[in-house]
Parts: sequence; C-alpha cells; structure tokens
Amino acid sequence: MKQVNFPLFATFCQKFGAQVQSMHSERDDETYLFINNSDIRDIAEYLRGEFEARLVTVFAEDRCSTDGVFFNYYVFEQNDNPQYLIVRAPVSADDPRFPSLSAELPAVNWQEREIQDWFGLTATGHPNPRRVALHDNWPDVHPLRKDFPVDTVLAPFEGERHIYRPALGEGVFQVPVGPVHAGTIEPGHFSFAVAGEPILYLQLRMFYTHKGTEKLFERLPIHKAVFLAESVSGDSSFSHGTAFCQAIERAAEIQLPLRALIMRTILLELERICNHVADIGAIANDVGFVVANAHATRLKEMLFANNEQLAGNRLLRGMVCVGGIRRAWRAWQVDSLCDTVKAFAREFQDLVALINSSESTRDRLDHTGILKPKIAKDLGIVGVAGRASGIDLDVRRDHPYAAYRQYPFQVPVYQAGDVWHRMQVRIDEVKESLSIITRATDQDLNGEFRISVPPIPRNRCALSAVEGWRGEIIHWIRTGADNRLERCKIKDPSLNNWPAVVEAVQGNIIADFPVINKSFNLSYSGTDR
Repeated sequence: MKQVNFPLFATFCQKFGAQVQSMHSERDDETYLFINNSDIRDIAEYLRGEFEARLVTVFAEDRCSTDGVFFNYYVFEQNDNPQYLIVRAPVSADDPRFPSLSAELPAVNWQEREIQDWFGLTATGHPNPRRVALHDNWPDVHPLRKDFPVDTVLAPFEGERHIYRPALGEGVFQVPVGPVHAGTIEPGHFSFAVAGEPILYLQLRMFYTHKGTEKLFERLPIHKAVFLAESVSGDSSFSHGTAFCQAIERAAEIQLPLRALIMRTILLELERICNHVADIGAIANDVGFVVANAHATRLKEMLFANNEQLAGNRLLRGMVCVGGIRRAWRAWQVDSLCDTVKAFAREFQDLVALINSSESTRDRLDHTGILKPKIAKDLGIVGVAGRASGIDLDVRRDHPYAAYRQYPFQVPVYQAGDVWHRMQVRIDEVKESLSIITRATDQDLNGEFRISVPPIPRNRCALSAVEGWRGEIIHWIRTGADNRLERCKIKDPSLNNWPAVVEAVQGNIIADFPVINKSFNLSYSGTDR
C-alpha cells in the first residue's frame, strides 16, 4: 500500500464517518475510496466545493458473481495534484438504482445513461433518462452484464430508432442531417430547428455503429487486446493503444526502459501533429480557403510517409505493446525523422502565415461557434475544445506519462471559445509537439525498447490516462485469470465533447455548421465504441 496523499483525507473520513468503508492506494497517483452505499451526492459536492475537484468519468462494473453487487466508479482529480481519487460505490443487484449527479453535473449526463443502458442500473433523478447508447428500438437487454453472452444474436429491431423533439412555432423548420453522410465519416444524426438561417437548437443522436468494444475485451488475451484498443478510434490508434498498455503495465507493476518511453512520446506527438495539421486545413477548406487546405494536406502527407517508415503503416498501428515498443528504429530512420520534422516546421510556419494573411478566413472563423468557458466547464469539455474555452487541462502535464517529464512544454489556453481559437490551439500545439520531438530525438535512442512481460496477476485494477490529440483518453481495467481481463472501461474525449457542439451552434447560421463541427472534429467511432 502507498501513502494516501489527497489533501485532508483525515478530515474527509471524519466528515463522512460510517459511509466510508475503506481507503487504499496501490500507486502514488491512484487512490481508492470504498463507500458502503450507492449515494455519492454529498461526497461529490464536498470534493467539488472544498477541493475544486473535477469529476473525470463515471462507469460501472458487474461484480454480482463475486461480490453480489454492481459497482459504480467516480474518478476525481484536483488541480495541481497528480493523484486521482476513485470512489467506488456499490449498487444492489436486487434494487439496481443509484442517485444521479447529472442535474448538478451535466458532464456525466451521457455517462450515467450509458450505465443505465449497458448494465440496467437506474439513475434516479436523472433529468433526461432516455436511452443514449442503445437506440429506442433495441430490446430490453444490458450487454455489459456478465450474464449477457458476447455472441448473442438479437432479433431484428422494429419501430422508431429515436423520436426527436418537434420544431414548433411559426416559421420554425426542422432540418435533418444524416445519419448517413457524404464522404467517409461514420453515421450520426443531427436534427436542427431553424428560423430562417439561424439555428435555434440542435439535437444529436449517436451510437449507430456500436461495436461492443468493452465487451470484446473480456474474451481476448491481453496481448491481442492491444489491437482491439487501437481500433477504438482509427485516427487515435496509438493514443488508445498506449492508454491500454499503460493500464496493464500499471496493474502488473512493469517498469519500462527509458528508450521505450521516449519512443512512445515521439509517436504520440507525431499522431497529434498529423491530425492537427489535417484539421487546420479542413477548417480553412470549410470556409473556401482551398489553397490553405492543399498546403496542409501536403504537410500531412509528409508525416504519413514518415510514419510508414517508422511503423510500417501511416496510422502508427502495431507499434505499441505491453512492455514497450514492438520494433526498434535504425539510425537512418531517426535521421529521416529529424529531417522531416525540420522541413515540416519550416513549411508549417508558411501555412500559418498564409492563413493569417486571409482576412476573409479570419472573418468567417472569429466569433463563430462560441463555446463559453462557463458552459465548457459545466459540460466537462476536454482537449482542444476545452483549452480554447478556458479549460486548462492537459494529461501530459498534469499526470505525466511516457517521457513527458523530460520535455517541459506550454499548454495553450484561450478564453474566446470560437472556431478561430480552436484552430489557434491546434497551431500552438503543433509548435510545442515539434519542440518535444526535436528534444527527444536529440537523445540516444539506442538500448532496450521492450521488456518481456510476466503473467499478469489477476484481480488487479489500474487507471491509465493519455492526452490524445482530441483530449483526455481514459482506460480502466480489472485483470482476470489466464492473462485476460474482467473489465476494460474506455472513455474517448468525444464522449465528453459532443454536447459542446449543441451549445456552440446556437445562434449561428446553418451554413456555418460544417466549420463549427470540424473545429471540434469528434470521433463517431470513439463515442460508439
């Protein structure tokens, strides 16, 4: 056991008395508080009020066969404290209800509703208890319960998938977009209520392509489950793969060699730059600045070609593994990476100057799609979208992993919360990422890059966080027998951030929706899982 460092824990125990069952910390930055009932409302209010703690995520676990109950987990973090506090609350299998926090904490709205859909636990007092992950025409099943076989074949669905709030009022019209879209993006339904061109409100419907990812983890050996983690969201494959591997390594107390940590850092930053420069070009393209998009696409291609040299594929799949990195780099590969980064940095400055020189582009993006800081905080927005709206969070700095402690960097934070500043966050982060890669490749990359992994002990829990290019990625695991998992919870930043799109589009014209949506660039796959 490690020492519990969350501030004033003695006071905390004294305040809640018999409700606190036990506390322990397996690792320096991960403390568990076990309570003896499902009502966490007073504890959450105390943590948020006294410590200004943020509720990072909420998820459930079926432990009926071993403990006779379900468990809900509430993950809190406090500014300037690297330790996560994870509160575990039992939910009776005979009376599967728990008090909802969503009325006071809109950030957990979808997450509590996911618990209802996947596990059949009722969030009492939820302001909008409709299904979110299961569509309305699904039968009454709860796929993440242990007694639900993964190979279950459901009967054909009948009836309405989702009934939208009607657009009422003289001159108010409903404009449906999707769920099938032009291009290669995945399905998601947007239903606009408009009066003329201005958008009055937007309704979203996701989870059209739910893949059962969290359930699939339960039937795979850990060494194969890494590839499943990489498939959560294709453009974030290395980030999700790293988050998963870190969780396993933390549970098994595996210490990685420095070279592996540095290589992971470089690959994570390459993934960030590839996606950021693509988004910068796509945002310009959505307001008609095609030339800027052409330059950005060319820069992205430079990096993709380099990725293929380093990893054998353009999206960095198959490189991360439990215990480090799968393949070493030869000297010529590192030299080629350094040359590519230098050339990219020069030409990226030209791209930024080109965009800044276009007054028409600035006019379209400035004050468009504003997400106010107060709303962003209430909704728990993370990543690029959060930092453009005053949310000063970055897992690389706040909970360092890989080799980030060795490479200090600046986290760009703005208050305006519009499309222009979401693009500016990307620009600033590309520059910081280039600096991190340059410093990392200056170090000696010779030496051990992977260690052998012993059998993973069963019944170990671990939380892993990674700052993906969209924002905070969370993986929580419980290990099982025979090098398999009992549970793997995944939270992609898109699950947090879709409600922000609803707020950002209000009052804008419908023609600006594509660029507003692109400035968030959220993952359907990461949401649906």
